[in-house]
Amino acid sequence: MQTDVIIPAFNEAPSIGRVLRDIPKEWVRDVVVVDNGSTDHTAQEARMHGATVLTQPNKGYGNACLMGIDFLKNKPAAEQPDVVVFLDGDYSDYPQELSNLVAPIARDEADFVLGSRTLGDRKPGSMMPQQLFGNWLATNLILLLFGTRFTDLGPFRAIRFPSLLSLGMIDRNYGWTVEMQIKALKQGLRWQEVPVSYRPRIGHSKVSGTLRGTVGAGYKIITTILKYR
Repeated sequence: MQTDVIIPAFNEAPSIGRVLRDIPKEWVRDVVVVDNGSTDHTAQEARMHGATVLTQPNKGYGNACLMGIDFLKNKPAAEQPDVVVFLDGDYSDYPQELSNLVAPIARDEADFVLGSRTLGDRKPGSMMPQQLFGNWLATNLILLLFGTRFTDLGPFRAIRFPSLLSLGMIDRNYGWTVEMQIKALKQGLRWQEVPVSYRPRIGHSKVSGTLRGTVGAGYKIITTILKYR
């Protein structure tokens, strides 16, 4: 089973090398780092550690993910991956746990696997109070509107590539993760959550670290959920 990784990255030069170093090579064929308009040496660091680097100057988490998907989709059919894993470039995820997300798909038990920080080992200080509240609010809203309980909207996730393409992802910023989860439910994908560890990120958060980012992300997540109800 061919597995590729997509990492959206914005000013992650201090951390991206550690992320790439810890990805289990025996599980992964290629890692695509999408440099989302960084002003530091993120791209150079990623190349030094063997990643394929794409440049997406249009800011937005979803924009970066969409470029990574398009890159894989435009490969010849025989070279497209079976599974795509998404994780962040700030070293808050534990890349070595990637096998735990891919394994249920490899066993044909799931099409989509979400790494749950809520169920896993979340280190003190790894999530701000506003993140915890927003996560709780969003997952309970999904339960209310769709009758399904997720425990997290975490970025660390694995999905069959054909299933990912079938979702028709369109969000270009903060609504990306919840759009994927809701569309997976509506299309009847088999999904699982697995516990993942989570630690304080390296560097300053561009979202939860600012009032504007926190409010903007929260608003977009809620409106995305309501959009697909």
